[in-house]
Amino acid sequence: MDHILQNSGILPVKIDLPFRLNHVNCFLAEGETGWTIIDTGLHNASSAEAWDAHLDGKELTRIVLTHYHPDHIGYAGTLQAKTGARVQMTQTDTKTMNLFWSNDFYEMMLGNYFSYGVDEATAHRLIDYTRNFSNTVMPLPKIDEYLHEGDRIVFGRYEYELFRAPGHADGMICLFDRDNGILLSADHILPRITPNISYWFFGEQNPLKVYMDSLERFKGLNAEYVIPSHGQPFQNANRRIDEIIGHHDKRLDQALEIVNNGKSTVFEICLSMFGSRLTDHEIRFAIGETIAHLEFLAERGECRKDKDGGKWIYKKA
Repeated sequence: MDHILQNSGILPVKIDLPFRLNHVNCFLAEGETGWTIIDTGLHNASSAEAWDAHLDGKELTRIVLTHYHPDHIGYAGTLQAKTGARVQMTQTDTKTMNLFWSNDFYEMMLGNYFSYGVDEATAHRLIDYTRNFSNTVMPLPKIDEYLHEGDRIVFGRYEYELFRAPGHADGMICLFDRDNGILLSADHILPRITPNISYWFFGEQNPLKVYMDSLERFKGLNAEYVIPSHGQPFQNANRRIDEIIGHHDKRLDQALEIVNNGKSTVFEICLSMFGSRLTDHEIRFAIGETIAHLEFLAERGECRKDKDGGKWIYKKA
């Protein structure tokens, strides 16, 4: 697979992350009017050192952001201020980015955590974690131009078409070079892990459904080579898509079994699915992923959802 990257004119920039998922793959390529990067890492020392080294002597003119998550946009505002580069992202994720890192959102999250059965101490700890984590994304970038499905971007030696890839983030995009079968898959299709599919109390109400539908749509591309944002490049996107769909089918069966055995609040079901030995960073994702699977089941009529005493309860259908 190394020759695919070399032939494409894309330089991978692997940036360390302080999580169990310990890196993000960003990308750099030269164009006619300067250099373009795709995604940036967090606003921290690892990103600063990586970009100082890779951009030394280069004129950065464009920053393409695949979606709003911190490990992808965190250093974008600083790079924009340093270089004057134009920043591009979808309108959907621009709105989400500006909402997510606001005091209004923190208050909304706290109330929703309570309604999903999270105890008060844990809920406040998760909000404090999120609030403190904002340092890794500030300053937020100013989005100069919105990206749309069907847009075409020359990146390195090839031209890529943009495709919407909802699920992991409502407004995420992937880039596909149809001539060479190369897919820059962002966090949509990963080689060894499944991307987190969470409900975040806003936006898409059934993110797992739109993710599964999007995976089926991506099978139609028949991408031969996949360059992901986490992990190593790999071949045969469709084989990996089938594995990911199979994973979520098993997770849905697990969630339904837990509900049918009498667990009822999201937090109870979450602890049964994922266990309690999670960091605060991981608990946030586990809660969101639990809701996503329960909402998928509820919409299919396989479980019931009611509110009791201010808390959402999922019951056997």
